[in-house]
Amino acid sequence: MAGPSMLPTLDNSGELVLESILPHRLFPNQLGRGELITLTSPVDPSRIICKRVIGLPGDVVCVDPTGLKAHSTEHVVIPKGHLWIAGDNAAWSKDSRDYGPVSMALVRGRIAARIYPFNRFTVFSKNATYIEH
Repeated sequence: MAGPSMLPTLDNSGELVLESILPHRLFPNQLGRGELITLTSPVDPSRIICKRVIGLPGDVVCVDPTGLKAHSTEHVVIPKGHLWIAGDNAAWSKDSRDYGPVSMALVRGRIAARIYPFNRFTVFSKNATYIEH
């Protein structure tokens, strides 16, 4: 994984992360809003990408709260078996705003921690605020 789409959470390059694959394989419906996940790119299956989970099946999400790629009033319901994902650096991220909901079958795992550089060691947790309806 390389590129600016997850800045400032993850750098362009030079970081090592711990990817947790087994729990997702055993309990695929346990992903939560705010988690960092790795998945096969829906536009280039030869690439593995990292994004943040924004919406789960059944959620209603704003397509683009920034207004950069769609009107900020446009909303979508996430279908069963799909997620809405986004990069933390919206200006430089290709994500669900571009290609819509992504199949949960593309998910490899979740990023559990940044382990290098040592001075930036971080354990990632669900970091989301959402409104129940």
